[in-house]
Amino acid sequence: MNQSAAEAWTDCLEIIRDNVPAQTYLTWFETLKPISLVPDGDLVRLTLQAPSYFNYEWLDTHFSSLIVKTVARVLGPNGRLHYRIEVTRPDAPTAVAPATREPAPGTVDRAARKPATRSKADTGLHDSYTFDTFIEGDCNRLARNASVAISYRPGETPYNPLFLYGGVGLGKTHLLHAVGNEVFRKWGKRVCYASSEQFTNDFVRAIRENTANRFAERYSRVDLLIIDDVQFFGGKEKTQEEFFHIFNRLHTQKKQLLLAADRPPQAIKGLKERLLSRFRWGLIADLQTPELETRMAILNQKASVYGVEVPPDVIDFVAQHVRSNIRELEGALIRLLAQSTFSNEDISLNMAREYLGDLITSSQVTLTTDHIQKIVCHYLNVDQRLLSGRTRRREIVQARHLAMYFCREFTQHTTSKIGEAFGGRDHSTVIHAIKSINNQIETNANFKSVVKNVRQQIGHLRAPAS
Repeated sequence: MNQSAAEAWTDCLEIIRDNVPAQTYLTWFETLKPISLVPDGDLVRLTLQAPSYFNYEWLDTHFSSLIVKTVARVLGPNGRLHYRIEVTRPDAPTAVAPATREPAPGTVDRAARKPATRSKADTGLHDSYTFDTFIEGDCNRLARNASVAISYRPGETPYNPLFLYGGVGLGKTHLLHAVGNEVFRKWGKRVCYASSEQFTNDFVRAIRENTANRFAERYSRVDLLIIDDVQFFGGKEKTQEEFFHIFNRLHTQKKQLLLAADRPPQAIKGLKERLLSRFRWGLIADLQTPELETRMAILNQKASVYGVEVPPDVIDFVAQHVRSNIRELEGALIRLLAQSTFSNEDISLNMAREYLGDLITSSQVTLTTDHIQKIVCHYLNVDQRLLSGRTRRREIVQARHLAMYFCREFTQHTTSKIGEAFGGRDHSTVIHAIKSINNQIETNANFKSVVKNVRQQIGHLRAPAS
C-alpha cells in the first residue's frame, strides 16, 4: 500500500469539495483528521477522527452516499471508512463507527456522549426549538450551518461570536434556542439565554440592590451565553459597558457567545464602537425571507407537527400568498385548522381563499386576467388572441383552461367575470376548466410540473417590489 492515510483523505477531499457547498465543506469535512490506512483481510480501512458523535451522525445522515462513493473511488471497491470519535470524557473508551452500507460489526458507543447533568430550569431555553424542527433553505443555510457547528464545538469554532440578524419571524430565535438545547443536551454545558431587555433589567436591578458583582458572576460563569434582540442595547451606555466586560471575560476563556438582532451590528444606532468591533470578531450571518420551496416545506412540517393533512393545493396557495415570514405562515395554517375544527369541514382551497383574504398581499388585487393570459401563453408558446376565440385545437383549449384556472386562484373575480375575459364564455365553462386542470394535476406528473412553473412566474409578477 503506497498511500498514507493523509494522502488518501486528501484525494477524497478533492472530490468532496466539488460536490458540496463551501460552507458545508469547511464546517463538516475539514474538521475530520486521517488516523490510519491499513489492510484488513480483503478490505482497506481508512480511519478518520471526528470531533464528536454529533459530527459523525450528521455526516452519516446527510452525506453517507457521497462519502461511500468517494472512498470507493479513491481506495477501490474494497475501501471502507471508519470514524474514531474524539471523546471528551477521559474515563470513556474510544469509539469507532463504520461509515459503510454494510452491517456494522461495532457501532459507536453512545456512552461517548456526555449527558446533561445540570438542571435546565434556569437556562431560559424552550424545548420546542430544535434543529430537527428548523427548515433549512437558501435563505438561512449559512446561519443554520454555523449554528450546528457551534452546537458540537462551542467556543472552538471561528464563529465566536456568532451574530445572527434578520427581520421578524425568520427563525433567529429558533436557531438560538436550538443551539442552546443541543449544547445542554449533548455536553451538559452551562447555558444562559436572555433577551437584551432581560439582561438590562437584571443589570438595573443589580445596581439598585447593590449586587453588581453577583450579576456579573451570573452571566460570566456560563459556557454558552445567548442574547436575543441585541438592537435594544443601542443607546444604553452603562448596559453596553457591562456587557462589554462580560463579553471579554467569556471570549478570553473560550466560552461561546451567540447573539441575534433585527439588523446587522453596524446598523444598530447608539452602539459603541468597541462593542461593535467585538461583534465583528466572529461570523455575522443573515436570515432572509424564505423562498417558495422553503415556505412549502415549512407548512408541511408544521402540519405534520399538528397531526393534520393539508391538501397540496392549499399548501401551495398559502406558500404563494404569505411571503413575509415564518410566523405569518404558521398563523395562516393555524387559522385554517381552527376554521376546519369549528365548521367540521376538511381544509380546502376554497376555505383558504375565503379565510386568508387579509393575509394575501394587496398586489394580488391588481393582477389582471390579461397579465395571467400573457404569462400562460408565453410559457406554452400560444397566441394570446386565440384564447378568446372559438378554436378547439387541443393546445389552445389547454392554455385557455390553465389561464382560467389561475385567474380563479390569483384574482378576486367570479367565474362569470373570468368567463367574460375569455370571449364572453359562461361561468360553467370556467368551472369545467378548473376541474379539468385539477384532474390533470392529479394524474399527469409532467403537467403538474408545468402548472407549478407557471404559478411561480405569476407569483414573481405579483410579488411586492423590494
